[in-house]
Amino acid sequence: MSERSDHARAPFPARRTVLAGTGAGVLAATVLPAAAARAAADSASDGAPLGEYDVVVVGSGASGMTAALTAAGRGLSVLVVEKAPTFGGSAARSGAGIWLPNNSVILGAGVPDTPEKAATYLAAVVGPDVPVDRQRAFLANGPRMLDFVMAHSPLKFRFMDGYSDYYPNLPGGLSNGRSVEPDQIDGNLLGAELARLNPAYMPVPAGMVVFSQDYKWLNLAAVTAKGLAVSTECLARGTAAALRGEKPLTMGQALAAGLRAGLLRAGVPVWLDSPLVDLVQEGGAVTGVVVEKEGVRAVVRARKGVIMGSGGFEHNAAMRAQYQQQPIGTEWSVGAKENTGDGIRAGQRVGAALALMADAWWGPSIPLPGQPYFCLAERTLPGGLMVNANGTRFVNEAAPYSDVVHVMYEKDRGAPGSHIPAWLIVDQNYRNRYLFKDILPTLPFPDAWYEAGAAKKAWTWDALAGQIGVPAAALRATLNRFNAQAWNGSDPDFHRGDTAYDHYYTDPNVQPNSCLAPIWAPPFHAFKIVPGDLGTKGGIVTDARARALRADGSVIRGLWAAGNASAAVMGHSYAGAGSTIGPAMTFGYVAANDIADA
Repeated sequence: MSERSDHARAPFPARRTVLAGTGAGVLAATVLPAAAARAAADSASDGAPLGEYDVVVVGSGASGMTAALTAAGRGLSVLVVEKAPTFGGSAARSGAGIWLPNNSVILGAGVPDTPEKAATYLAAVVGPDVPVDRQRAFLANGPRMLDFVMAHSPLKFRFMDGYSDYYPNLPGGLSNGRSVEPDQIDGNLLGAELARLNPAYMPVPAGMVVFSQDYKWLNLAAVTAKGLAVSTECLARGTAAALRGEKPLTMGQALAAGLRAGLLRAGVPVWLDSPLVDLVQEGGAVTGVVVEKEGVRAVVRARKGVIMGSGGFEHNAAMRAQYQQQPIGTEWSVGAKENTGDGIRAGQRVGAALALMADAWWGPSIPLPGQPYFCLAERTLPGGLMVNANGTRFVNEAAPYSDVVHVMYEKDRGAPGSHIPAWLIVDQNYRNRYLFKDILPTLPFPDAWYEAGAAKKAWTWDALAGQIGVPAAALRATLNRFNAQAWNGSDPDFHRGDTAYDHYYTDPNVQPNSCLAPIWAPPFHAFKIVPGDLGTKGGIVTDARARALRADGSVIRGLWAAGNASAAVMGHSYAGAGSTIGPAMTFGYVAANDIADA
């Protein structure tokens, strides 16, 4: 593929991006060689470990470890450098859904997918924001990547049967979904390395083995036979694993542990507590990295290339303020706390263009003390609604989580405080029936939730309106209208329940619309909703081969990027469960193969 063809496909950059790229290029040409030389001299004088590898991978999340596993499998020498004292990044914290059309697992399960359906659907979801060749590269390489990972690690995967694509009504969309998740693995495979696995965002209940797909039914364990059966099955799996002497891992813990086990098997070193300081650029090409290891800065050479898989910038307040709409909070993100944009800024300094920096993998979240709670089922289950500062509904609460936050920001623009924060309101009938976060039905919420202002409770609608600061008359009107529509099973205002995705987390016992039930039983509960996220989705602009690009579309030799360090192939949208991890792993695989094929 020629650099000329890369120019033709590159998106037209904004003027600010061009200027930033130009400034970064000047900085790279004048400052970085000297900085690298100083780091090398310091390293040598202090006796710090220097090394040289074919490939250096920055970051040990899903994209980084998949890239390293692939490069090692292609016969290249590889080093992974990781800022955190743990491996796994945000992937280890996640539910580890992986959206990959036409992979062998879903085809083996009988999913009626085809390359044509997938291409039609993805194009409809992402629109013109993402070059067609990048879409094609993701769709073509995703199935190959998954087969490669299963062949070179202990990981196996399960079809998330019934977890609909997020827009199943679009051409090519599948109401039964295309997502997979890791099967259970035994953490004993990692030996002592297991202690360095980044903990889960929400730990699995003790004694149980729970898959992402199970949570839909655990929420309903008190009201459905299927929910009770799934709960019993989760407990039985846990008991069986304990009797076998295993340390069972699922979801993100299984994904990260399985990839790390593959790297151990392949002899790939992973340096923890070794943050990236900068990239080394010589003769216009990236030739290595400057890292800080054991308190000393060291240059590690990369003979063939550097793959940036360092994650997003969700925990960098200055970058969020620079690129994203207010209000925004690093404390509202559930991404790994080490994700502060180091790799993105290093790429920019060597001339990389950036895109999608204003966006993130959004989700309505409750700012609980300690860490935010990313709402999935809670805003979808029947018997709840969301209101703005005027006490009125403004969105389909069951819509894809990223869309809900996009609406919050769009409607808050020009009227700050009108939609951020919003409030999720439910009644006691809802509380008697459904799990909320990890609080069992009927049980009270922790006092700390109320003390933090994240939760409110009142015995009348008017009293609740006073507590959350919305007009009482408007809230009464909203609830009366919503209740009338819920009894009829139809939501002409926002079309909640019109798609298969809307119904995924709902209660099948509620009819005629499993998304809708009236809010009538006191006491009434309200939860503050802010624009949380799973991580940011803007970063280094890359081509179909995962090569980093300048603002003019030319290729930065020696630098590749994947995952949240790169601008997402999903553009401003979200195709289905795992649209973060699926492309991250795929373009890590693409990058490593591109290096090996050179």
